[in-house]
Parts: sequence; structure tokens; C-alpha cells
Amino acid sequence: MAADYEPLGGEPSNTGQFLLEVDGVEIGRFSRVSGLELEVAVEEYVEGGQNAYAHQFPGAMRWPHLTFSRGLVKSDALFEWVQRSSGEGFASNDNKLTRSTGAVTAVDRSGNRLRAWQLDGVFPVKWTGPSFDVDSEEGLSETLEVAHNGFRAKTT
Repeated sequence: MAADYEPLGGEPSNTGQFLLEVDGVEIGRFSRVSGLELEVAVEEYVEGGQNAYAHQFPGAMRWPHLTFSRGLVKSDALFEWVQRSSGEGFASNDNKLTRSTGAVTAVDRSGNRLRAWQLDGVFPVKWTGPSFDVDSEEGLSETLEVAHNGFRAKTT
């Protein structure tokens, strides 16, 4: 099998966690990440006299927000990052958003990094904490949503 077609880790990928890092600082490990996608808008141009088709050209790229989910952890790294980029941290920076670089890395069950997606202009936009219900068997969890200006995939 050619190296380009070899599954990450030598076998079909089965990750244990997803690591989020911002400006080189580990924000946390998550059990689920969604929204890692892109869409290219298509601009059409109809040429006079050409009735068989319309020319199609790539337009703007769209990058949806990423959503990270996990059980609650002891670390405060996530909230420290949120505070630096919003609220009082935002105000103390003359209301200027400091966009960061980030990375989402798929990590296998042995702790090996398989593939990373390097994020441009990342900042947190939403955090959802656990719902408290004494009658529920569900564990306490949190969800983080981040905006970004695109990503590049990189095999680690």
C-alpha cells in the first residue's frame, strides 16, 4: 500500500481523545469535536451565446464553528483562555480581539498524536456547562464552541 494511502497509526483511525491547544498552551482534551469542515461557495458566470452550461468559479470559503465536548475536569485552562479573549480581558485590551492560533489534534488511546488541524484566528464564542438533575444518571459535561478563520491539516 502506498504511504499516502496508509491509515494513520497503521490501522484505521480510532482516536481516544482530541487535544485543543491555543498559542501552544493545552486548553484541554475532549471526547468529541464537531464542525471540522469547510465549504467553498460557487460563483456562476453565464457567457453570452453559451447556452450549454454556466461557467463555475470558486468563491469565498466558509468555516463553521467547532464544537468541543467532554466531561468536567479540574483544569481552569479553558476559562483562563475565555477570560483573556472576552469580558474584562477584552475590555482591558482596549476592546480589541486578540485572535490566536490553535490546533485540534487527534490522539490515539496510547497517547500518540495522529493528525492535527492548525486553526487560524481562533477565539471562544460559547460555553455550555452541565445540567444539574439529581434523578439523572448522566455525567457532568461541558461544551465549548469556537470561531476560526480556517485550518490546515497536518500529519504529525
